[in-house]
Amino acid sequence: METLDVAVIGAGISGINIAYRLTKELPHLKFQVLEARNSIGGTWDLYRYPGVRSDSDISTLGFEWHPWPFDRFLATGDEILEYLTTAVSKNRLDRYIRFGHRVLSADWSTADQSWTLSIAHHTPSLISSRWIILSTGYFDYETPLQQDIPGLDTFKGKVIHPQFWPRDLDYAKKKVAVIGSGATAVSLFPTLHDRAAQVTMIQRSPTYVVPCTNATWAQKYFPKPFLNMCRRAFYIVFLYLFVVLCEYFPNLVRNLLRRETSRLLPTHIDFETHFKPRYNPWEQRICFDLDGAFYKSLHASNTNIVTGVIESVSDNKIRMKDGNSIAADIIITATGIRMQLGGKVKLSVSGKPVSWRNRYIWNGAMLDSVPNMMFMFGYTNNAWTLGADNTAVIFTRLQRYMEKRGKKSAVPRLSPQAATGTQRLWQLSATYVLAAEDQLPVYGMAGNWKPRRCPPVDYICARWGDYTGDLDFSA
Repeated sequence: METLDVAVIGAGISGINIAYRLTKELPHLKFQVLEARNSIGGTWDLYRYPGVRSDSDISTLGFEWHPWPFDRFLATGDEILEYLTTAVSKNRLDRYIRFGHRVLSADWSTADQSWTLSIAHHTPSLISSRWIILSTGYFDYETPLQQDIPGLDTFKGKVIHPQFWPRDLDYAKKKVAVIGSGATAVSLFPTLHDRAAQVTMIQRSPTYVVPCTNATWAQKYFPKPFLNMCRRAFYIVFLYLFVVLCEYFPNLVRNLLRRETSRLLPTHIDFETHFKPRYNPWEQRICFDLDGAFYKSLHASNTNIVTGVIESVSDNKIRMKDGNSIAADIIITATGIRMQLGGKVKLSVSGKPVSWRNRYIWNGAMLDSVPNMMFMFGYTNNAWTLGADNTAVIFTRLQRYMEKRGKKSAVPRLSPQAATGTQRLWQLSATYVLAAEDQLPVYGMAGNWKPRRCPPVDYICARWGDYTGDLDFSA
């Protein structure tokens, strides 16, 4: 059986980042990145729908060690994939990646102080590893969130979920209905209307859509390395302060956003009906509208927006409960993802299955009573990469600590102070979060069991704060 020091599962942004950290800070460790798909990129390789792009600023979505080369605020999916490919190639990380290696299960042996991983490749195989790092993201790649839409199975046209966009889909001169109002729908809508005969966005309730620009003026006056550093620091702090402002002064932010939205809407679209959310900003994710493309598309004669509850779908139309109906040749169900942690890897400790459900999280990185396992997790209100990199830094610090003291395993043990209550994994009220709530782990109330929700402070704590509290070590 092959033996590793570290098995990284997943070659998306998180997996690439931890691979770089391992090569630079712990080069003596033997590790491999096991990727079930046949290419790197994770989410950015999976999603190929028209208009796919980041919904976080690219200076923080990108790596600290590989600056973003383009002068953009938000980036397209192709640009991000090109960026990741370049980062892997430039740092020779591809030599550590094994494609087509799906990890089915991982069992921890207390006697051996190691994990045994069951791998599906051309033939089944086993790998032994002292540590496993789950860089598998937070949603199911194979099954999106299922919505109960009566009669959808009777529709005679094509039903497409953006997660599985067909490369050969021809929507030219077709009537397209986009169901949903999240980031995917907001980026799809303006892209489709250029070729489609009609595009209608159907939303159950309004969301906040904030226009932003890909400004380029600063590039003319400042050196690129300096500008990249400043941008990254600025957006880490700015986005956090904006979230705090939304939390403590929701009416102020809501009024500002509504005023801007009213200014951008065409006169035939009613603001109160279609763009007045029932919730406060950042109770659900805010959607960014690149260069105002979404609002501009609403001015086109072949676009429309409908707000309400779908009653049923027939062979060629969608009927709303208010009696309105929308003709459609193609229905796109941009209704959300199915949250899932761990990438369907079945974890067990000495043969006993490990459930993620209601298990406490240590330092945003490990699970209570699960030895030598870390999982990469990001932010809801800032770039995912920032949280994943904090975990990577904690891991490298912990490894050096254990090596100096001859320790082979580390397992989090829940403290009585932290166990006095629980806090939700994500503080969002989005449908996909609520649907998965009872299957997710939780945070505690004190110490290393509290959630990481302040990126500037978390950055400092990951690098110079406590990283051994509430851990039991064994030689």
